[in-house]
Amino acid sequence: MLKRAFDLAVSAAALLLLAPLLLLLALLIRLDSPGPVFYRGERVGRGGRTFRIFKFRTMVADAERLGGPSTADDDPRITRVGRWLRKRKLDELPQLLNVLRGEMSIVGPRPEVPQYAALMTPEERALILSVRPGMTDWASLWDIDEGALLAGSPDPERVYLEQIRPVKIRLQLDYVRRRSLLVDLRIIGQTLAAVVGRRKGRSWATT
Repeated sequence: MLKRAFDLAVSAAALLLLAPLLLLLALLIRLDSPGPVFYRGERVGRGGRTFRIFKFRTMVADAERLGGPSTADDDPRITRVGRWLRKRKLDELPQLLNVLRGEMSIVGPRPEVPQYAALMTPEERALILSVRPGMTDWASLWDIDEGALLAGSPDPERVYLEQIRPVKIRLQLDYVRRRSLLVDLRIIGQTLAAVVGRRKGRSWATT
């Protein structure tokens, strides 16, 4: 209950404070390329229930039909404004709406697409899907620039599944086992530091 109250307070306050910025970003997206402002991809949440995530659209319309869910920085589907948003993680801000609706938390394992969630072992599903997915966690900090890691690969999805996903799963399991309000506050602080470029997220993989 304390975590949910914290999520409600933070998401509501952030949406109010960031409203002018969010409106400006929405306008830039509409001016840059045809299509909706938001990307509403399907994700797997708490208890295995699916929901539609809110993200600013950073790719061409119907991008999912043109390629897989793993996206490198050099993916031709990314729009000009989308590339700028991704670099600064601003495309993630609309997920505050998911937090407000109770589908996500500020801190928690990042929600996966159904095809990747289906690859979880029974133990991984039991733990990771026992909590609300979050906007950030230790795994997010470890691969805060995942697109750069995948750039130049002829098969980004294979690189993600073989090199990135196993580490993310380990860090997500570690978070669920050790979660507390203090841990959440620490992750939020580290995320803010990483986004503004004070540190590199990869160094926090085992903290």
